[in-house]
Amino acid sequence: MNHVRMSSHTSSQRYLSTRGGSYGLSFEDVVLKGLASDGGLFIPEEIPSLPQDWQTSWKGASFEELAYNIFSLYISQEEIPAEDLKNIIKESYSTFRAPEITPTITLDSKRNIHLLELFHGPTFAFKDVALQFLGNLFEFFLVRRNKGLEGRKREHLTVIGATSGDTGSAAIYGLRGKKDVSVFIMFPQGKVSPVQEAQMTTVLDANVHNVAVEGTFDDCQDFVKALFADPEMNKTHKLAAVNSINWARILAQITYYFASYFSLIKSPNLSPDTAIRFVVPTGNFGDILAGYFAKRMGLPIEKLVIATNENDILHRFWRTGHYEKNEVHGKEAEGGFKDDGVKAHAEGVKETLSPAMDILVSSNFERLLWFLAYQVYGEGSADERRKKAGNKVKAWLYELRRKDGFGVDRWVLDVAQRDFESERVSDEQTVKTIKDVYNWTSSPTHKSYVLDPHSAIGIAATLRSVERTPSGTHHVSLSTAHPAKFSKAVDLALKEEKEFNFKNVLPKEFVGLEGLPRRVINVSKSDGLEGVRKIVIAEVEKELTEKR
Repeated sequence: MNHVRMSSHTSSQRYLSTRGGSYGLSFEDVVLKGLASDGGLFIPEEIPSLPQDWQTSWKGASFEELAYNIFSLYISQEEIPAEDLKNIIKESYSTFRAPEITPTITLDSKRNIHLLELFHGPTFAFKDVALQFLGNLFEFFLVRRNKGLEGRKREHLTVIGATSGDTGSAAIYGLRGKKDVSVFIMFPQGKVSPVQEAQMTTVLDANVHNVAVEGTFDDCQDFVKALFADPEMNKTHKLAAVNSINWARILAQITYYFASYFSLIKSPNLSPDTAIRFVVPTGNFGDILAGYFAKRMGLPIEKLVIATNENDILHRFWRTGHYEKNEVHGKEAEGGFKDDGVKAHAEGVKETLSPAMDILVSSNFERLLWFLAYQVYGEGSADERRKKAGNKVKAWLYELRRKDGFGVDRWVLDVAQRDFESERVSDEQTVKTIKDVYNWTSSPTHKSYVLDPHSAIGIAATLRSVERTPSGTHHVSLSTAHPAKFSKAVDLALKEEKEFNFKNVLPKEFVGLEGLPRRVINVSKSDGLEGVRKIVIAEVEKELTEKR
């Protein structure tokens, strides 16, 4: 069995598409393109290895220093000089409220359960970690490209994204007011939380455009992919992706796995080789994919645990080897093993208390599929193995489009199960977990801890993992958003608690937010993709005309 070759040399680091095309692209190319011309997602040709002394030389590093160390393994100094990269990182994380940027706290010392808090950025969600960085990257590249140019000669970036809640506001706050950038964020009308919608639509900067789509997040995501695949659109507009299909998003998220690891091993009771599991509430698979890259680079992660809500397509894949949009049809996968009775929802996406995870097709799963195919089916030279992996991914995705699902060989699932486990958490279990954690957290600094519903899904999965692992195993569950963003779920869980008052959870930044003026464009089902296309073209033209 072949493995992806590791390298610590960054001068020749190039990128390829998961579907077999777009070889030899630079980091700048893939950041500004977002999506490959063949519809695939960009991945590095080689996963870099960590320096031999990383556990000692990186141990006392700040979050910003860790980010620089990691990014430098993927970005050559020829593309972004060291001082420029350091300045981009410094600016990106200067907006965070916690000195550690992403602190790791202990919820239960007896069971070794920890929480990695990722909501200390400007929009109170984990996506700030990546999108503050991505916004500054866009600006850096555009300033360099547009030096000395005026008017229509300047390169203008049209950033298009879809959101089920947090990506939109994080992208907007990362790109608002940036010169030569227009931002279009599509969200499913009525299917994001009131606070999330207010965070997006109350930003009135001229370069920010919110588009409320009648439909689901998957409809929004399909529109984004269709626009990137549209030849005419690409002739007239330079499109850039802000969703986690953009490689820079994944890269930025790798840092907090390392930061959490070093935070834990500072304890005198823990050795650098302590068994650590990371549990990740998962929707579009980007957050946990960053953990996979960290593990492949050499971070000693014992297992990555996928925690899904009732939209459990990923959980079913890890149980059955079938990636099915709707019902599992009872067929056997290619390798001859049967599904274990895990069923999908016939109606497609189900609305839950954790809306950011209400996703049917996880875009970033395609990246993992490529690495699985590379390992299982790879033979010959590196280029030959890469092409074979790309062809296999294309075949699986063709089946997904044609039959709403595909099955993989037993060997592919075996390789996937080496690094990952999965859990499915219902709404009822989510509410119970919020209530339980509120009542059993009792440390002086974290008494009556309030989880948001997505983080609660992570803790529910953590508690199950604790039951089946040795007592010395440490679990770090990722807390992806501030509870104030999801008042419905939090209130449902805690309204009968005597000491609880939702006003005490509310950050000052949210007070009065929903009453501010808004700007949003509505798109009906009948408008469809053509309606979205017309909006993008008209609004970009308006911006360019007004800047003359």
